[in-house]
Amino acid sequence: MAPRMRVGLAGFGSVGQFLARRFAEGALPQAELTAVTARDLDQARRNLAGLSASAKVVPLAELPDHADVIVECATADAFPLVARTVLEAGRTLLALSAGGVPAFPDMVAFAEKHGGRVRIASGALPGLDSIRSAAEGTIRSVRLFSRIKPASFVGEEYLEARGFDFRQPLAEAVKVFSGSAGEAAAAFPRHFNVAISLSLAGVGFDRTTVEIWADPTIPGAIHTVELEADEVVLSLTSRNRPSESNPKTSRIIAPSVLAALRSMVGPLHVGS
Repeated sequence: MAPRMRVGLAGFGSVGQFLARRFAEGALPQAELTAVTARDLDQARRNLAGLSASAKVVPLAELPDHADVIVECATADAFPLVARTVLEAGRTLLALSAGGVPAFPDMVAFAEKHGGRVRIASGALPGLDSIRSAAEGTIRSVRLFSRIKPASFVGEEYLEARGFDFRQPLAEAVKVFSGSAGEAAAAFPRHFNVAISLSLAGVGFDRTTVEIWADPTIPGAIHTVELEADEVVLSLTSRNRPSESNPKTSRIIAPSVLAALRSMVGPLHVGS
């Protein structure tokens, strides 16, 4: 049998712990969880022990020594450091915090220089395969319309500076942003990984437009992509359910990472 793919986790919050639990349950026999890093290593050790997982807990600088593929499930602020550490070692980075990509503008060139690879996982966004296929032809426009629960925006400096206070109940939906994907990611680094993922799959940060609403009537985030290309016209909508352990995160995010890992080791891969 071929050796199992070694997987490391950079970040050990709700997504990282979901993945550790699924590995411990044998959900991906072709791979093994070998190492974990986090901001608080002692807390990570305690959490890992509670999941009956046998991976090592190591500092970020040592993580590439223990894994072939490293899942970044930290924060947009931490993304550049995690990405540089992984790519400099020639490893594969499976990233969740795409909102951090603009802070690492030479990421692709850096990966090529060191023999690393980057894959962006984004379960909350619909139709990335179709968008990537359209990008092989000529895309005329890409628009993202997002509706987010107001509670998810509490503490956002960008909105508080503009007079929004989402600690108070909203009577109806309110538009809070309109601009480019790059501007959306800068304004909402915790929320708009989807805008960056869409941009990378399609026509870039500047040509992807984003409109964001705070909507008190929805159970979870709703993202709609409208794309016009010479080869296809797409209208794609995802209605996400909030994570039970972290309501500000969509429930589909963690399973999307497991699906991405499965596509890297399984004998069958469906999609472009």
